Amino acid sequence: MKEGKLIIFSAPSGAGKTTIVQYLLTKIPDLEFSISATTRPPRGDEKEGKDYYFISKEEFLHKIAKKHFVEFEEVYSGTFYGTLREEIERIWANGKTVIFDIDVEGGLHLKRKYGEAALAIFVQPPSLQVLIERLTGRGTDSKEKLQERFAKAEKELNYAPQFDIILKNHDLQTACAEAELLVTNFLKN
Repeated sequence: MKEGKLIIFSAPSGAGKTTIVQYLLTKIPDLEFSISATTRPPRGDEKEGKDYYFISKEEFLHKIAKKHFVEFEEVYSGTFYGTLREEIERIWANGKTVIFDIDVEGGLHLKRKYGEAALAIFVQPPSLQVLIERLTGRGTDSKEKLQERFAKAEKELNYAPQFDIILKNHDLQTACAEAELLVTNFLKN
């Protein structure tokens, strides 16, 4: 199989990466979203096979042992996320470029694995305080889960320089337009 390109969007939870990725999917027809596998339950109106592949922890660990993941991580205690090799191959077989909305460590792992075939973009929020306000405003997490997310976000902001590009998300419309230009230029090369 001919390998294609990958676009990686990573950021702390609440920085706007999902919104930017969803915007790009409506603007650039050559992109297809890589659906991650996770052991966490669905949130809100998330759908199986659209937002995530929701699998049991036992099945996830079995797939790790069988080397079905190109990257995986225990993002929060007892909660695994990962990218299935067959998901990337499926998208490339359709002649599309894979676009990821993925946590920071997973994004860096993919960039190391795929090198020049991957564009790794770190979405930087205006500040940690704005990030905390966004996460709290979602109303989807318990106080304990929010504290875990805040601590993780603070750590993840330090990884920004390891990405190809830091995209500042001070204004969502501007960040989306800048992301579209970055991705379009990468796909031309």
